[in-house]
Amino acid sequence: MNQTVPSEKFGKSAGVLRLDIEGMSCASCVGRVERAIAAVPGVSSASVNLAAERADVTFAGTVDGAAVLHAVEEAGYGVRQETRELGIEGMSCASCVERVERAIAAVPGVSTVAVNLATERATVRALPSVDMRTVEDAVRGAGYEPRAVTAPAADAEDPRRAAKEAEYALLRRDLLVAAILTAPLFVLEMGSHLVPAFHDLVMDRIGMWESRVLQFVLASLVLFGPGLRFLRKGLPALARLAPDMNSLVAVGTLAAWGYSVVATFLPGALPAGTANVYFEAAAVIVTLILLGRLLEARAKGRTGEAIKRLVGLRPKTARVARGSGFAEVPLDAVVVGDTVEVRPGERVPVDGTVLSGSSFVDESMITGEPVPVSKEGGASVVGGTINKTGSFTYRADRVGGDTVLAQIIRMVEEAQGGKLPIQALVDRVTRWFVPAVMAAAALTFLVWMVLGPDPALGFALVNAVAVLIIACPCAMGLATPTSVMVGTGRAAELGVLFRRGEALQSLREVDVVALDKTGTLTEGRPELTDLVLADGFGRGDVLGLVASVEAKSEHPIAAAIVAAAKAEDVPVSPVDRFEAVPGFGVEATVGGRAVAVGADRLMTHLGLDPSAFAAEAERLSLEGKSPLYASVDGRLAALVVVSDPVKATSAAAIGALHGLGLRVAMVTGDNERTAKAVAARLGIDEVFAEVLPEGKVTVVQSLGLSGKVAFVGDGINDAPALAAADVGLAVGTGTDVAIESADVVLMSGDLNAVVTAIAVSRATIRNIRQNLFWAFAYNVVLVPVAAGLLYPLNGTLLSPALAAGAMALSSVFVLGNALRLRRFSAVVAAPPVDPSTREVTHEHR
Repeated sequence: MNQTVPSEKFGKSAGVLRLDIEGMSCASCVGRVERAIAAVPGVSSASVNLAAERADVTFAGTVDGAAVLHAVEEAGYGVRQETRELGIEGMSCASCVERVERAIAAVPGVSTVAVNLATERATVRALPSVDMRTVEDAVRGAGYEPRAVTAPAADAEDPRRAAKEAEYALLRRDLLVAAILTAPLFVLEMGSHLVPAFHDLVMDRIGMWESRVLQFVLASLVLFGPGLRFLRKGLPALARLAPDMNSLVAVGTLAAWGYSVVATFLPGALPAGTANVYFEAAAVIVTLILLGRLLEARAKGRTGEAIKRLVGLRPKTARVARGSGFAEVPLDAVVVGDTVEVRPGERVPVDGTVLSGSSFVDESMITGEPVPVSKEGGASVVGGTINKTGSFTYRADRVGGDTVLAQIIRMVEEAQGGKLPIQALVDRVTRWFVPAVMAAAALTFLVWMVLGPDPALGFALVNAVAVLIIACPCAMGLATPTSVMVGTGRAAELGVLFRRGEALQSLREVDVVALDKTGTLTEGRPELTDLVLADGFGRGDVLGLVASVEAKSEHPIAAAIVAAAKAEDVPVSPVDRFEAVPGFGVEATVGGRAVAVGADRLMTHLGLDPSAFAAEAERLSLEGKSPLYASVDGRLAALVVVSDPVKATSAAAIGALHGLGLRVAMVTGDNERTAKAVAARLGIDEVFAEVLPEGKVTVVQSLGLSGKVAFVGDGINDAPALAAADVGLAVGTGTDVAIESADVVLMSGDLNAVVTAIAVSRATIRNIRQNLFWAFAYNVVLVPVAAGLLYPLNGTLLSPALAAGAMALSSVFVLGNALRLRRFSAVVAAPPVDPSTREVTHEHR
């Protein structure tokens, strides 16, 4: 789950807090909720209204309202909350993130908040009554600027992107100015140190004091020009006792500049031999950090390119029927029910159903499959896909934010904005990081003043400034979110959507992949292959009755039987009574005749003996076919056999999952013999057969006893198992219910997408760990070096200018490493496993 910051003052105020309660159905619910709230310390009374589904909570004084929310949830009810997003400008490091989170969490009514440095967004979970203006004021109070988050329109420029481009242009200008001013300053000071002849030339032609005055002018222009951004943000943060990265830069550069000013204009105020100047250090620090910020801004812009590309898939206009012809209209003007025309080479504007014409459509942006799909009357088309050959018209069914592409963009943005559990460690460290660095700098100054050689004050100042500058919470703050952004974005391009960011970490840790059979391992398009009749029954009569019953069902097997009846011109009759018995089959009345169709257990339940077909059923089951039984007027009538072809890629994908070191289980409602035959053919490790829909959760839980479980399914009956698994992966061609219950959505029906999802997860977490190792190791190693730890051993000191360069490069390294994930390729599954070399190790009924 998200590592969000809980509100420390949730609802913290004297008076009344109003909550919308969900799940109450009777008076006993009201009493239960009231007692739960009243038991919270600090609550003087609680009044719950069943009709309004509301609770008014009166506090005796101040109270932690999060405890009230928790009490309601513990009682088995919910408190309605809303999730809102807010853009945050001005954050530069992990300590900024922690500061913004705490400011927002302190707003009464906010339950959780997660701030993402890479996306510069805050995701706020709060009561509906919370005014976002209050949240925005809290952000401003912390020293940052809030902004509204809006979805970019198809024909408009993304305001956030425009703002980032403006920021990049300003950074580039400031860097150029700083570099031009710093170059002569650097040459003047460092040249005098390194080249004796140059020193003599400066002394003869300019003079020492005049040289220092010139350096003062140049350094002041850099510090109070391009470097003013650090002072404007860093000093107020320091005054609020909440220092950030800008505070470190501000204190370090001002210390070097201020000391140099005194050495230049009031040298007598310093101890003898200590009147040295460090103007070049202050200027070079500003210039190098601006360079780092510029490179960082450029790299951060590239982390969100997946979203930009997805947004770019939406055409700006559509050809819509208007009057007697078709007219070009803006995409936003298309409404549900419009007739849209698409010509060869054009992108499909919105989702809909083909009315006339035919074509082949490239749907690779949705499914990852490169082969264009045939489309003709009645077929569904998805906005953003490319029409390749013919022309067609279609009815607009979903527009705006309801289209598949809009939902994909929303899913990716939500995943990119989420926090992974691994981020919790970073949050704990960064909370104290900047104050600890300032304390280390102060300690460094004192140690050098007491123990350092002459001039001790100069050594103390230089090393303290180096400590301030080299410490880099920026790299720690960027280590996780940038990898998540790039990893989830690249996964989306490969047809894998992480609906929740934390699934990116959980998926890496799974030990078992449990697969539903129908529609996941198989095509989900069964065909009637055999109809074995009992004595006294005719094929047409039985097929017509069975098809009439199955016409009321949406199950793929039912569709196969109905299709077979149509193919044989067998009429389908109206059904008078229909009852589905989950896990067993269906019962109905057709033309006054009682008909039942289902598994052998349904026949047994009806008091019929299915053993007459036992030998035939076993033979067909061993061929991987699914036998069903039909009864008519209380008599066993036929063995109805369907076969659902195994997907061509299933065996290869299971082989690839084994290659990743994972166990593979199959969970199905099919009879044991059929399940065993399919499992042996595909090389599946464990088989759970004849499992009722509610039993899938039990299977997932039992598998979870030996490790973390990922469940892959596509049907409505898979939704509970998808939710119960550590990670649920829904095949995107499945039902909306299954997709909503899943953590990851596989846009294609190809099981290779499961392999790709797991590989993306592992690559991303590996990348995050590399980033975190670098960010922590960098500070652990270089802060002591900057403090002068090596000086007693070999005389090594790290100048503030070099410290600034190292600090800038650390953030660029982390971003560059995260961007490597953009080159991640879809996993190519291993060759299919030879069934003769594998055994099914476990069978379960």
